[in-house]
Amino acid sequence: MFGIGLPELAVILVVAVMVFGPDKLPDLARQAGRLMRQARSMANAARDELRAELGPEFADLELRDLDPREIVRKHIAEAMAEDDEDEAPARRARRGQRPLGEGERPPYDDDAT
Repeated sequence: MFGIGLPELAVILVVAVMVFGPDKLPDLARQAGRLMRQARSMANAARDELRAELGPEFADLELRDLDPREIVRKHIAEAMAEDDEDEAPARRARRGQRPLGEGERPPYDDDAT
């Protein structure tokens, strides 16, 4: 949960009790929960409106897909996968390499060793 473990959560809870007092803490937790629900509903409404405006071809659109870092990662991963698929056989053929047949020994060069 947000990279916070149990010990950190306990420290935050103790500090909150000391700062706000045990009588105001339930009200603050209720307000925080209400705020999170409102923020989530606003984000969902924005996503749904964006999907409706873009049309049916973007029906599976998620807001995290619009993050520039995710876009770059996605395109780099796709480009690397395409390069691996397309150029690997071509590179081997250029260098004159081929897979060894069964029982075939690899070439050995006395001068190179």
